[in-house]
Amino acid sequence: MNIILASQSPRRRQLLKQLGLEFAVAVSSIEETIKDGENIEEQVKRLALSKVEDVSKRFTHGVIIGADTLVVLHGKPLGKPRTVEEARNMLQMLNGSRHQVLTGVVVKELPSGRTLVDCVTTNVTFRHLTDEEIEGYLSSGEYSDKAGAYAIQGLGAAMVKEIEGCYFNVVGLPLARLTEMLKEVDVDVLGRG
Repeated sequence: MNIILASQSPRRRQLLKQLGLEFAVAVSSIEETIKDGENIEEQVKRLALSKVEDVSKRFTHGVIIGADTLVVLHGKPLGKPRTVEEARNMLQMLNGSRHQVLTGVVVKELPSGRTLVDCVTTNVTFRHLTDEEIEGYLSSGEYSDKAGAYAIQGLGAAMVKEIEGCYFNVVGLPLARLTEMLKEVDVDVLGRG
């Protein structure tokens, strides 16, 4: 089965490789926009679906996988920081707090067009960080291109006190749920023989 990852994220590529799957990467050209009044779960599902729909126009056969991840604090989404100042503000808000990481995940099978859409939520609690620790993390540059300005799979792990739910979801792709969705379109990750 031809598998296509509709994402340019190196973290998602690495996670898919971890499952032992062979796949191609096709990057979507959609703009990630927020709609007024849209709840966050619906937003990440819509964005993931938009990526998959955009990429699916280029293929006639295969399974296309897409995802969109947001960090949410007190109901407010924290996207990817554009500047070090934005990253600092995000880390100060997350400091000592519990937040959620939501990933919309989509699997589409072609040519049937069968499409599965879900959202996985993980709770993450940051330990209390000193200003020096926040500045030290910022100086690493790891915050760049990361929702919520941190990478749990990197140095950001030192800031996380507790996690409840799927760790891989925080990295950007909930592997257990994705495996279940792939099985529904006859891609059996564990039962390959």
